[in-house]
Amino acid sequence: MNLRNQWPVLPIVAGLASGLLTGCGSEDGASGGTGSSLVMGMSDDVLATDPASGYDPGSWLLFNNVFQSLLSFPKGGTEPEPEAAKQCTFTDTQAMVYKCELKDGLKFSNGDALTSEDVKFSFDRMLKIDDAAGPAIMFPMLDKVEAPDAKTVVYRIKVPDATFPSKVASGAGSIVDHRQYDANGLRTDDKAVGSGPYKLDSFDKEEAVFSVNSNYQGTAKAKNSGITLKFFHGDRAALKKALESGDVDIAYRGLSASDIADLDQQDGSKGIDVVEGNSAEVQHLVFNMKDPVAGKLGVRKAMAYLLDRDALVRNVYQDTATPLYSIIPAGISGHNTAFFDTYGARPSKEKAAAALRAEGITGKVKLTLWSTPSRYGPATDEELKAIAGQLNASGLFQADVKSVAFDQYEKDIAQGKYGVYVKGWVPDYPDADNFTAPFFGKDNVLGNNYSNSTITGSLIPGTAAQSDRSATDKEFGKLQDIVADELPVLPVWQAKQYALARDGVYGLEYCLDASTVFRFWELSKG
Repeated sequence: MNLRNQWPVLPIVAGLASGLLTGCGSEDGASGGTGSSLVMGMSDDVLATDPASGYDPGSWLLFNNVFQSLLSFPKGGTEPEPEAAKQCTFTDTQAMVYKCELKDGLKFSNGDALTSEDVKFSFDRMLKIDDAAGPAIMFPMLDKVEAPDAKTVVYRIKVPDATFPSKVASGAGSIVDHRQYDANGLRTDDKAVGSGPYKLDSFDKEEAVFSVNSNYQGTAKAKNSGITLKFFHGDRAALKKALESGDVDIAYRGLSASDIADLDQQDGSKGIDVVEGNSAEVQHLVFNMKDPVAGKLGVRKAMAYLLDRDALVRNVYQDTATPLYSIIPAGISGHNTAFFDTYGARPSKEKAAAALRAEGITGKVKLTLWSTPSRYGPATDEELKAIAGQLNASGLFQADVKSVAFDQYEKDIAQGKYGVYVKGWVPDYPDADNFTAPFFGKDNVLGNNYSNSTITGSLIPGTAAQSDRSATDKEFGKLQDIVADELPVLPVWQAKQYALARDGVYGLEYCLDASTVFRFWELSKG
């Protein structure tokens, strides 16, 4: 399962926020939607309109605006708060029973009442369908969902999981109308019926049109009358042209680093503002631990000693990313700098050579770095070529780069054909657990044949059971130190999240934070 592997928001996509505010949403009530409508261009595709299937940034953007979850992340915040629920709480000390009480008067956009039956149906359906491109993989801990009455939902969990509320608050917790969805199969008509701030009026390959949902009851207050989302399918030049010509009000995800840097240097002189926000999106090199070359620790250590992240983000990404020295990004509780502490920030040919000698390697290491720009952005090939150049410049490696389409890429990884390959990650929820359990837990998504019994047997279950998330920092620190020592992955960069807007567009600063929720309702146009 490819958990939200995607294009970085950056140039395509991490970094620390500028101008983000914390706080809750507005008071409950139906959205007003009295402002002007806006047009937004995006290079990402929306791969699904059915929340039992979509597990990509484009689809979750749709889900977060069309569907409600019981909980949601407030703008600028990382702690989930009630949305469709009046309140939610663990009713036991082991964090294995989670109970929610629904608000009064909830309705779907078609007027159907939303009750606990719909919540139970939504989770049961997602888990039963278990779509390979869906979010069911996030809930291995979920035993069953109960709806004892119309207003009450009870989740029974197999193992303690204090991050469960965050998972419910994500796009994976989207509530669908049980009268409108098949319990056994996905919708194929490109329609959606939810209870979120917006309703989906139309959807095709060129655009999705959203209007304000007058039946919505929740925390969001729409500051516009609707959003048209135009798809550019990776065509960066066309997206930039549409923004400059005024055909779109906002460009989000997909512009190149050079375009962003160029427009930023214009300082608004072209009538376009560059808005930088917080992101926890990351990218790693992944090592197949059974590969005859990359499987050798000395080879992986040599690469860690030679990687020049500063040069990479400067030359390839025009400083639209920041160097990443751990598997948990900056801004997420539990982050440390394990790779900086172990391998340093500046390349060391001497230490790399020593690592190879300790492995018994005296000749040049022949290595292929595998890339897939169709999923991680057009700069990915350039990035890996730059990394190969850094390795080769040391005289210790003979590295090249090969690039394939994403479908083939995933099949080859599953079959163990690659020794070194790239993976990008946008978090499902802003917690260190989402940067560790999917990568290093049982049945991890990397496909690199790595397992550590301390991580899987103690650190991951131990941190998951801790309700005080700040109290997990020590354990997450141990986990990161183990990964830095054993090197199943090599962190490369953390993205900065960008959106570009025409003059007179407001509210983007509330759409770009570590929760990864792009809030249509915060946008307005003067």
